Amino acid sequence: MMKKRLHLFVIGSLSLVLVQPAIAQQKTPAKKPVATKTAQKASTSALIPNDPNVKIGTLPNGLTYYIRKNTEPKKRAELYLANKIGSLMENDDQQGLAHFTEHMAFNGTKDFPKNEIINYLQKAGVRFGADLNASTGFNQTVYQLPIPTDSIEVFKNGFKILANWAGKVSMNGPDIDSERGVIVEEDRQRGKNAQQRMSNQLLPFLLANSRYEKRIPIGKVDILNNFTHDKIRSFYADWYRPNLQAVIAVGDFDVNEVENLIKANFSDLSNPKNAKPRPNYDLPDNVQPLVKIVSDKEQPYNVAQVMYKHREGPTKSATDFKNDLIQNMINSMLGARLQEITQKGNAPFLVAQSYYSPYMGGAVWGINAFQTIAVSKTAAGLADALSAALAENERMAKFGFTNSEFETVKKKVEAGIEKQYKEKDKTKSVVYVNQYLENFLVGASMPSADYNYNETKKILQSLTLAEVNAMAKSLITQTNQVIVVQAPEKEAKDLPTEAQLLAVLKNAGNNVKPYVDNAVNKPLLATIPTAGKIVSESKTDKVGVTSLTLSNGVKVVLKPTDFKNDQVIFYSFGKGGSSLASNSDYQSAENANLIAQSGVGEFNPTQLSKYLAGKAVSASAYINSEYQGFSGSSTPKDLETAFQLIYAYATNPRKDVEIFNKNISDFKVITANKNSSPTSVYADTVQAVMANYNKRGMPTTLQDIDKISLDKAFAFYKDRFADASGQTFVFVGNFDVEKIKPFITTYLASLPTLNRNENFVDLGINPPKGKVSKTVYKGLEDKATVQLYFHGDYDYNVDNNTQLEALKSALEIKILERLREKESGVYSPGVQLSVEKYPSAHYYFTISFNCAKANVDKLINAALDEVNSFRQNGATEDDIKKFKSEELRQEELSLRENGFWLSYLANRLKNGESLEQVLGDRDRVNSVTVGTTKTSAQKYLSSDNYIRLVLVPEK
Repeated sequence: MMKKRLHLFVIGSLSLVLVQPAIAQQKTPAKKPVATKTAQKASTSALIPNDPNVKIGTLPNGLTYYIRKNTEPKKRAELYLANKIGSLMENDDQQGLAHFTEHMAFNGTKDFPKNEIINYLQKAGVRFGADLNASTGFNQTVYQLPIPTDSIEVFKNGFKILANWAGKVSMNGPDIDSERGVIVEEDRQRGKNAQQRMSNQLLPFLLANSRYEKRIPIGKVDILNNFTHDKIRSFYADWYRPNLQAVIAVGDFDVNEVENLIKANFSDLSNPKNAKPRPNYDLPDNVQPLVKIVSDKEQPYNVAQVMYKHREGPTKSATDFKNDLIQNMINSMLGARLQEITQKGNAPFLVAQSYYSPYMGGAVWGINAFQTIAVSKTAAGLADALSAALAENERMAKFGFTNSEFETVKKKVEAGIEKQYKEKDKTKSVVYVNQYLENFLVGASMPSADYNYNETKKILQSLTLAEVNAMAKSLITQTNQVIVVQAPEKEAKDLPTEAQLLAVLKNAGNNVKPYVDNAVNKPLLATIPTAGKIVSESKTDKVGVTSLTLSNGVKVVLKPTDFKNDQVIFYSFGKGGSSLASNSDYQSAENANLIAQSGVGEFNPTQLSKYLAGKAVSASAYINSEYQGFSGSSTPKDLETAFQLIYAYATNPRKDVEIFNKNISDFKVITANKNSSPTSVYADTVQAVMANYNKRGMPTTLQDIDKISLDKAFAFYKDRFADASGQTFVFVGNFDVEKIKPFITTYLASLPTLNRNENFVDLGINPPKGKVSKTVYKGLEDKATVQLYFHGDYDYNVDNNTQLEALKSALEIKILERLREKESGVYSPGVQLSVEKYPSAHYYFTISFNCAKANVDKLINAALDEVNSFRQNGATEDDIKKFKSEELRQEELSLRENGFWLSYLANRLKNGESLEQVLGDRDRVNSVTVGTTKTSAQKYLSSDNYIRLVLVPEK
């Protein structure tokens, strides 16, 4: 758990699309647009027919319902309540109360007082937060309730719960007052950082002169703390009404029965007399480009973003469908061009992205945007970085895409739609729910899988490159342009001015030339290897597994399934990893993964992507601290390509100086900038403390990066895969054991072997024993982060691990009840459990939360009080019942997932455990009692090894 892990591509995982509220929005009617209409959806062609498998109806009171039978997952249903209202409906003195109302729905209703909804559902195996949840946006509030259907009482009560949310929330005064602190803490947990401070400047700019600007869903803290109860009660009475609501039910049930349940539970709801009209709101256009530059002391990177806004309604017609497809193809082709530049040593940006998507992540319905983002190494280089990214837009607009790019992306689209169509009878219920939500909220179409497949195939057959290039050109408009820059405060003086940014926008495309495709027209493998043999075969029938031993010592474990029609996933491991590197070379060894990320053989990553176009397959190699191996996925028809990729990564790695040096250069920038972020400084401290300051477990420094050598990394990579005799492969998915064997003998039994019989080395990266307390002082605002660790060595076995899981589950319930419900001091505290067998058996409990600085000691003492209660009394019967129900219900779902089996089999094989272990899970879970949790708490929640790590603002 606490091993050192480098992240050379941290910046690639940044949320680069700026200030995107994590909320879905409803379409607003368009005012007269200034923007060009070439990208606007035209609904003049035939409307897309609704999927005939969904039953749509409306009750006399106006409530809409969508019902569909679907058996993935089996014995489950997704129940949703959609309300076509959000923060835009609030009065000035109600700001934040749409979201507050959502919270109150879980704090007591007519038929489920206090927290009885959560309590009841947890006992039925429904997890609060992970399953049972809700969200509020500008235009809508949505409640989600995944529920079992094999319990008639629970299933029927699911509809009663939805109806209680729809019109029977209690809004008791003391409950309202108790929830105020929780809402304020939610704002603290999600904000009080550089992103929120910059968002506070950017949102009024991006949403200027509109209702959106004045109705950010979280609201205003002074209103949240002081509003009178009548304000939230009147909001609920005015807006939670059936003619603005929909019930969506998709799952393994009888459609007619569900329709009757909806009628029985929702028909008595009524609309208010003289109901307020449901208003729609819009954003104004801008003729001249708008520019905003913001900086913050804790912002680590220089980021520029240009947006070209377009008005675009929901997908309703065949023309809309075609436009969507073309836009996605443009995103793919332009993204590939930018990725190709990013791999070059002289790339002017760390990261660049361009794509067409909803404006601000969908915050404002009816507005999309073509967006370009560039991240530079320095503020002084931001203009050049943005110019280079925008030049690709202009290259696209002036010269279009090449025929080879067009053919490549068509192959990718076709492969994707083929895979989707083959899985149509295995589609998860939540996929359909999201379709129906879009239909209710914004009027989007609900096409069937057959329509999606046939229409896409038809479009691909007739689509011309000229049509695609015309659409691409239309995305770069001369009006409705927005430029946003976010930068570290310390570099603000070196940023380009507004005038310079406007000049970049105007001149970026000067002197661009047509794109030249660099595809490699060669086979992945120069020659097919000489096949080896299968020397032994055995079966573990109770879990449907076949195990093979190959002539070169490689072991293969096969589990064919029917959970997905078009999926095979795989993973392999061999002992050793970077633990075998010497102390002088470990920096290079720990970055040997860069070799796998540089492509394979003669194919760099871009060329490999083009080569694989038309195939739904991926594979790569990895090296971590204890193991090396391969992982990937494929369709059954592309399996041979997946095996060829494994063989190529093992025997013909690519040594690319340019890609390697670009990544090292980027990593230096990331490392140099990371200390501006409080969470980054805190994370480094946590890593150092938990590694007990062992050099091999410490955060990476600039000095460490200087020691990374391409030659050493490449040599280490080659050495790790020079001996496959210790590799164990696991394949799970839709394949026939006999038909996969020729691929196994050809590409796995032929892997090179040296029979070194290796093991990993215990580097001694272990947490400190005893009591440790460390406080980090970093940050500008009143926000503290707390992590409390209880850990120790233990006897790793499945029985102990089950007891640990039970203890974790029950403790999580009590920590939530105490810190959130009783103390009103946190929003979402967490309890995590991590266990490991190798290199030494150890367990870690972590209690974590965010809170106000003044409450740190009080809330830590409250958490420790709950831990002490467990040591004295164990878990309650109620909480044990919740654990058992949730654990067994989740296992029912997991046993039908390929991903579960891949992880399960790999872990059993790594740890030398029985592959049939899962068959005893129910008995082990049912063996948990109050007494066993008390014994476990005394043993595993001992204060002997206790680590307290806190982040508080700077003094």
